[in-house]
Parts: sequence; structure tokens; C-alpha cells
Amino acid sequence: MNSDTTGLAWFKSSYSGTQGDDCVEIAIAEQAVHVRDSKDLSRTPFAMSRQGWAPFVKFVAEDSAA
Repeated sequence: MNSDTTGLAWFKSSYSGTQGDDCVEIAIAEQAVHVRDSKDLSRTPFAMSRQGWAPFVKFVAEDSAA
């Protein structure tokens, strides 16, 4: 999977806090969905297949509801 995130359009999650906390951004590429912490851009974003995105979001939503 291509890990080059140069030139991707990043979008802040609508669930990210308005006070500068919990800032998660995603960028959708042809082969992957990239995820990064917008507060710490020095950290390498992680990527998953587009097919893996929906199960990942479901897992995170269920885990945060617990």
C-alpha cells in the first residue's frame, strides 16, 4: 500500500472537538484511507485499505460507546 501522503486532501473528522482536542483527519486515496493526528503532524499517518475503512469505523464507534 502506498504510504506517500504528499498532495492528499485531508478532512477533519466531524467528531473532532472544537477546542483543539481529538483532531483526527483522513485522506481518501485510490487504494487506501489515510488517518493522522492533526495536532502532531510529525507522526506518520497510518493507512488501511478502503475495504477495511467501514469495519474500522464501526469498531471505533462501538469501543467508544462502551
